Amino acid sequence: MLIPTLPIYVERNGGDELAVGLVIGIFTVSALLTRPFAGKALDNLGRRKVMVIGLIIFILSMSGYYWVTTIFLILSLRVIHGVGWGITTTTFGTVISDIIPPERRGEGMGYYGLSSTLAMALAPLFGIWLMEKAGFGWLFFLSTMLAVFSLLISQTIRYPDIPAPASVEENKQRGKLDDLLEKKALFPSFLVMLLGLTYGGIVTFITLFGQEAGIANVGWFFLANALMVMLVRPIAGKLFDRRGHVWILLPGAFFTMVGLLLLSYSSSVPSLIFASLFYGIGFGAIQPTLQAWTINRVAVNRRGAANGTFFSGFDLGIGAGAMVLGFVAKLASYATMYRVSILFIVLYLLTYVLYLLKQKEQ
Repeated sequence: MLIPTLPIYVERNGGDELAVGLVIGIFTVSALLTRPFAGKALDNLGRRKVMVIGLIIFILSMSGYYWVTTIFLILSLRVIHGVGWGITTTTFGTVISDIIPPERRGEGMGYYGLSSTLAMALAPLFGIWLMEKAGFGWLFFLSTMLAVFSLLISQTIRYPDIPAPASVEENKQRGKLDDLLEKKALFPSFLVMLLGLTYGGIVTFITLFGQEAGIANVGWFFLANALMVMLVRPIAGKLFDRRGHVWILLPGAFFTMVGLLLLSYSSSVPSLIFASLFYGIGFGAIQPTLQAWTINRVAVNRRGAANGTFFSGFDLGIGAGAMVLGFVAKLASYATMYRVSILFIVLYLLTYVLYLLKQKEQ
């Protein structure tokens, strides 16, 4: 609900375009820096404690928006909000991977992904409506209450037994950086970062692209994309469980590239929706598959670090994609920018195929 409304709140409190960019960007950076430490805490302190701490930080930051009215205070609150977001989302992903039976992990991750997809499809529209009809006070109040409700229902989770964390001697052998980042999760995290680079260009510049292309309402892209993601994820998850990641990650790359190419040539709402369907198939198949594959590659007591590494890669991709592709758009056009972003998926394909060939040799 805050994605489309918070920039307006910043502008009404005297912020310019730079301030809006900082408010959005500093949140991502804060979450990115938090995730590795959240992953380590999950493996060492336990799931329940970290979830409660993260949700409390999240609730306090959400309630704070009602009181802050200067750009400096909003930016400061966004840092705290990013910390809460980084902890909670990393925790949710880890707890889900603990609960889902290993033989149905791909399918389960697909169902789990539907929750965020549904939120991204409906909440922005509802947030704008609430802002216009009732004002920011009610917007922030309802957002805070949703976070409180999340904390309450989190207490009903039955956490499975997790093996004890590594001994002090094992931690010393791994080193401090290895303790924060899981090496076995780096390759899937790199692939999801490349996917995130394209997604960063979409969520950041789709509105400006619509103005350039003369498309009245680009919101249809997100709605159609979300619906397609919701349809694809359970199917892709079951296919992953039965046949493995190759059957998902290669076709998914093809659909993503076609979606980006069609998007770059879109000039009307129907053509925009058509492009979003292809991109939704690719994104909806690849992202949960990579997360399930990440979990399958690591030990049970390293799932927290693995999820922290994975989500950090995705966050890094979105943030870097916004900056790199924004520079491309400034030099050329937004349509050209989306064609250039296809190169990230080409790199994804080359890297993945080389990995498969190396695995075959071994």
